[in-house]
Amino acid sequence: MTDWGVSTTGRTTGTVLIYKILGIDEWRAAQAAGEFRGSAADLADGYVHLSTAEQVVETAARHFAGQRGLVLLTVDAQRLGEHLRWEPAPRRGSLFPHLYASLPLDAVVAEVELADDVPVDQAVAQALAANR
Repeated sequence: MTDWGVSTTGRTTGTVLIYKILGIDEWRAAQAAGEFRGSAADLADGYVHLSTAEQVVETAARHFAGQRGLVLLTVDAQRLGEHLRWEPAPRRGSLFPHLYASLPLDAVVAEVELADDVPVDQAVAQALAANR
């Protein structure tokens, strides 16, 4: 069992919240479409990149530094079913949640528009702290 409620088979074993950072325009388009098919990076890799609470601040720093107009989605992993896989990320070692399907809107349990007046990793950390 990992710290994120994931068994060694990669299946979630309880309520697990995972996170997705994306542009607010992407999120609004997804809401209009009824699902989020993925960002350009997700589509290129063939799955929707997600992060645990322990990973999402570093994800923000690595992949979203300097960007504005972002939203942090909180996703209930249990609602993603068999399309959610926990896989090692290259060069990072830990297991990351990857969704091999569109993200259904009913799996999103919260959304927070991230502050643009601080670095994105700090904005994500503030959002996580405010919602615990």
